[in-house]
Amino acid sequence: MSLVKIESNGAVRTVTLNRPEKRNALNEAMMQELRAAFALEPPTDERVTVLRAEGPAFCGGLHLSTQGVDPHQAVVIEEMFDAVHRYALPTVAVVHGPGVAGGCELALHCDFVVASTEATLTMPLAQLGVSTTWFLTKKIMEAAGPVIGREFLLLGEPMPAQRLHELGVIARTADPDDLDKVAHELIDRLARNAPLSMRMMKAMMLRQMDVLFHADHAAIDDRALKIYQTRDAVEGVAARVERRTADFEGR
Repeated sequence: MSLVKIESNGAVRTVTLNRPEKRNALNEAMMQELRAAFALEPPTDERVTVLRAEGPAFCGGLHLSTQGVDPHQAVVIEEMFDAVHRYALPTVAVVHGPGVAGGCELALHCDFVVASTEATLTMPLAQLGVSTTWFLTKKIMEAAGPVIGREFLLLGEPMPAQRLHELGVIARTADPDDLDKVAHELIDRLARNAPLSMRMMKAMMLRQMDVLFHADHAAIDDRALKIYQTRDAVEGVAARVERRTADFEGR
């Protein structure tokens, strides 16, 4: 069974996370399938790609085990997010349920987020004893700004979709029963636009954001990856898997 389903219907392509029994948690195979789905050059008749998910959750983030998080996963997930971020045509995430950690980042790496009023986005890494990398921090700060970015990263609590919409972090919200209708209104509007214009303006925006957030970050990223090897990181992830309170020691 494919972990990522892809369907094309003329101007609209739909990419669906298909691991509902694991809350669409991202393992390496799933991330590779997602990266491949967005690394392709769009066909001439495509105008927009929609990202959705099966099951009650949008995406539960990286698949966790009591052995902790492999720093190699940070590289794999960054490559996948970058492919989504740089896709030539507009992307729309339709978020019907929780998007946690990597699931939150996955939604925000799309150009538009349309979310159910019952959905939440969460970046709980501080509660797990690990850290975002430069690349992932950049997206949170770009999408949410410094004030809400601090709430995402330092508090790590679920952020209701309605509040994120009111703050301008995501594009639309809708009651659960109206989510598809509201999403399709946006998708249909994009699908009627001129593809060369959308490609050019998206390329222009990506270049401007790259310049805005450009800085030498190799040293600080190296420090962030070392966090994954600490005792607190192992304890934090194990506590989340075992559904208990973590005992952090700062080492």
